[in-house]
Amino acid sequence: MLERRLIKMGIESSMISYYADRAQEYERIYAKPERQEDLRRLRAFVGRTFVGANVLELACGTGYWTEILSQVADSVTATDINEEVLTIARNKPLGAAKTAFLNVDAYELSNFPQKFSAGLAVFWWSHIPKAKLGDFLRGFHRALRPGALVVFIDNRYVEGSSTPISRTDEQGNTYQIRKLDNGSAHEVLKNFPSENELRASVDGLASELQVEFLPYYWVLSYLVKG
Repeated sequence: MLERRLIKMGIESSMISYYADRAQEYERIYAKPERQEDLRRLRAFVGRTFVGANVLELACGTGYWTEILSQVADSVTATDINEEVLTIARNKPLGAAKTAFLNVDAYELSNFPQKFSAGLAVFWWSHIPKAKLGDFLRGFHRALRPGALVVFIDNRYVEGSSTPISRTDEQGNTYQIRKLDNGSAHEVLKNFPSENELRASVDGLASELQVEFLPYYWVLSYLVKG
């Protein structure tokens, strides 16, 4: 059943299995010395941006950003397709009364009992096939209130710090080969959009759009059009 869903979504199953297998290694990405100043700025940004919000977080992984959200938001619903990472996230020191973790596919968001006032997705945009981006954004926005704040944070490609690009497909999607401690190798879709591409992707869907490029990351924020 999962395999059929993955084919339907157009996502390579290798990417899903990669993140499941990588659960125990996931947060090593936050230890790179050259990225610490950017991460400090991003943590502070998330901490002040979502104060008092009811947040839907997509692809929460092991809960690194969920932990920050739980300190400032009124409520957090954090979702991921992999139980392996959710198990780690649930064991973080979070405000349990206002933080919920759900096993949810970001392409098939559930009919939540409420509309959220904000949405966050960190390191998820880069894994969305370009042909799926519009449908994904419209689906995400349906779970949010008109005027809701949306923030995406993701990687820039930086030679010597990023994993090299292994190939580019006919649609312009780029890929990396990543290896895990168990010796397995996985081809992972990883796109690195320009500012113009980011702005074009949400044209007509967003207002008060802001884009910022740090040395190693980019931030896209906007309000959902009603």
